Amino acid sequence: MYIPSAFRVEDASKLAAFIQRHSFATFITDDGTAPFASHLPMLFRPDAGSHGTLVSHMARANPQWQHFASGGEALSIFHGPHSYISPSWYQTEPAVPTWNYVAVHAYGIPTVISEHERVVSLLSETILAYEADFEQPWPGALPDEFRDKLMRGIVAFEIPIARIEGKFKLGQNRPAADTQGVFDALSHSDNANSQAVAQLMLTECKVDKGT
Repeated sequence: MYIPSAFRVEDASKLAAFIQRHSFATFITDDGTAPFASHLPMLFRPDAGSHGTLVSHMARANPQWQHFASGGEALSIFHGPHSYISPSWYQTEPAVPTWNYVAVHAYGIPTVISEHERVVSLLSETILAYEADFEQPWPGALPDEFRDKLMRGIVAFEIPIARIEGKFKLGQNRPAADTQGVFDALSHSDNANSQAVAQLMLTECKVDKGT
């Protein structure tokens, strides 16, 4: 992805935290004739491989997993908060509208996980990860026969990350007064996405929270 230097993020811990928080990914492969995308929850294992490893599963009826046989690289896109930016929030003139957003792209070669126990473990790990914030998490206990019947309808896979790119486009290239104006407007917005962008600006940009 195109990343101007002002927006590039290479901090591994920051990228890991982002992927773990925004783990519902757009997963893209190529069947040799055209791109193909699925939308999947992905777990990130930061200690598996030089850049970590992604693990997920999809319906067996989804033809995308068959693309893995080519050995080609796949792209997983993790989307964060985003917001329209009005030039009326800038001090600098003239100016034009833009869009601020955060995204992380992870590339790697996916392979199918075929071992039964590994698939069971992955599904349990996925349930635990997404139930963890609930007051009464669902334990995920299912009869083995019922669970195994459902498992025959999915394909689990893993992607050791070969390279990863982070783009935090939050106005870091603008004069301080412009960045502050954007933060003030977004932080007072009723839109949850806009407020989330403002919160990211607190750590990525030099803005005054109290303005």
